[in-house]
Amino acid sequence: MSEEETKKPEPGRARALLSTSDFRLLREALTSHARTIDDREQLAKINALHHRLGNYT
Repeated sequence: MSEEETKKPEPGRARALLSTSDFRLLREALTSHARTIDDREQLAKINALHHRLGNYT
């Protein structure tokens, strides 16, 4: 077998799953949801996710 036959094709360029505007919309939705949550543990998780999403925009 030749070297060309054993090489696997390289994967194509990865495409973004979410756009910048998607991150903004998700953050707005999380903000709205956080205002209605009484569970402190759940609120902490929402705040952490909100913060992580902010790092992408």
